[in-house]
Amino acid sequence: MEEHDVKVSFLSKEESACPACGTVFHREELLSGGGRLIAGELTDELHRMYEPSAKYGEVYPLVYQATVCPECWYAAIDKDFALLDEDLSFDVSQSRDERKAEVDLLFPNVDFYENRTLMAGAASQYLVLRCYDYFSKNFSPTIKQGIAALRTAWLCEDLHKKTPAEHYDWVATLFKKKAQYLYKKAVAYEQSGEEALSATKNLGPDTDKNYGYEGVLYLMGLLSLKYGYNASLEQRYASLEDIKRTIAKMFGLGKSSKNKPGPLLELAKDLYNRIKKELNEADD
Repeated sequence: MEEHDVKVSFLSKEESACPACGTVFHREELLSGGGRLIAGELTDELHRMYEPSAKYGEVYPLVYQATVCPECWYAAIDKDFALLDEDLSFDVSQSRDERKAEVDLLFPNVDFYENRTLMAGAASQYLVLRCYDYFSKNFSPTIKQGIAALRTAWLCEDLHKKTPAEHYDWVATLFKKKAQYLYKKAVAYEQSGEEALSATKNLGPDTDKNYGYEGVLYLMGLLSLKYGYNASLEQRYASLEDIKRTIAKMFGLGKSSKNKPGPLLELAKDLYNRIKKELNEADD
């Protein structure tokens, strides 16, 4: 356990029981206040950066967001954790060796019985991404997987800063491409009525603010611009045209936007101009 004067987390008094294997454990929570979190810039991916403090050093709120069974490594966001379908509990428990082997390839030497490290935080978000395959569409699993993929990528970028020789920047790019696919899929499902986003009250994507459906559309566009794969340039340009129209309509670009979140509006304008620039260059 960390020394008292530099403590950044605590074990909840409330017990959690894994619905897959029955293990009872206490969830690790992030302490707030006391200068532990010093907010820094907001990236174009709606990721809030934090400055290290003299007393507590570097603190990563995303490390503590996922609830993970320390025994079988089943994971979900906290409010969904106990809601695993009873019919699937045996399958989830039996597949734990497979999950652990996958995690060990990317994030070695993780132990969820211990306090969370940056490595364990990245592994926990990967496990959320993986375990929402077990949830029905009533839980909006696709967008939750998209958010988890993006959070995994961000934590991999933090790992890369600490251990550049391990090439976690490359791993981060892979997860952002996965996030792009999942965000696009989630929006398509929402628009077709196949899977609503309504089961997700907080669409994040980070912990400091909920940017809602507008944030989902913005990120779908941004990730498509930066990481989207298309079979041809013609297909890419057609996709970007669709995204440009969606962004313009959603954010009322060129019109009064008093009800839109300030930072998101400015980022949406920048995204619109970046897409427009690429399309204009394609026409030259």
